[in-house]
Amino acid sequence: MLSVDRLVALAGIVAFLVVTTIAARKSGDGLARWSTTGLVFGIAAARTAHVVMHWSTFADDPWRALAVWQGGFFWPAGVIAALLLLVLQVKETRGRIAGLAGVAVGVFVWNAASLLTSGVDPVPLPGNALQTLSGQSIALPELAGKPMVINLWATWCPPCRREMPMMAEVAAANDDVTFVFANQGENAPRIRIYLSREGLLLPNVLMDNFGELSRHYKAPGLPATLFIGADGRLVDIHLGEISREGMLNKIEALPRDGVALMN
Repeated sequence: MLSVDRLVALAGIVAFLVVTTIAARKSGDGLARWSTTGLVFGIAAARTAHVVMHWSTFADDPWRALAVWQGGFFWPAGVIAALLLLVLQVKETRGRIAGLAGVAVGVFVWNAASLLTSGVDPVPLPGNALQTLSGQSIALPELAGKPMVINLWATWCPPCRREMPMMAEVAAANDDVTFVFANQGENAPRIRIYLSREGLLLPNVLMDNFGELSRHYKAPGLPATLFIGADGRLVDIHLGEISREGMLNKIEALPRDGVALMN
């Protein structure tokens, strides 16, 4: 699963490569070499800048800086780094103009795609009952009143397993947000064995045996993390593995006031 922000970034990268590849046919090998090195150097610079800006979340686990699949890039730094390399590597004026055009097109496509895909429908909480591990029935509106984070997960899902320890820590540190861990389609013994083996203490572990939450929120795969305002309506959704800083930023943006609604 890839989140929307990574998909639109890929769209920008593809646009950049298409423009520079076409331009390189007339501008020479210098531009062709730069289109590759500039892209790699730009991505590395964007990732490095993001890590530096959010170092407090990386300090305890610095190797996570290499976990680029989690997302987290400060693209202005990447663009600047690529343009600096353009000046150093490409000496011809035509090649520099073509390289600048490639960067401009890539940024434009990325920004346009971001605007077109931003925002979600404010879907209310579903009213159907889910099961706790002890067999009790509970509906999500019963847990409402505060902002809510719902994680859709399964024990067989590798990115779910990777992000789960971080999720447990963030949940324990945020009393003003209700966390729900809705397992998709697995039984209580399997879930208990997994949580015990991994030493995970999670609040509100529920069993969504038939994937009703995935259908309700139109989440096409796992993991999916839903961010719900205090009024019970969907504010944001993250598809795929989420980073600690991404999680904290989305929690901070959740509306704190409102009356819970259900459909």
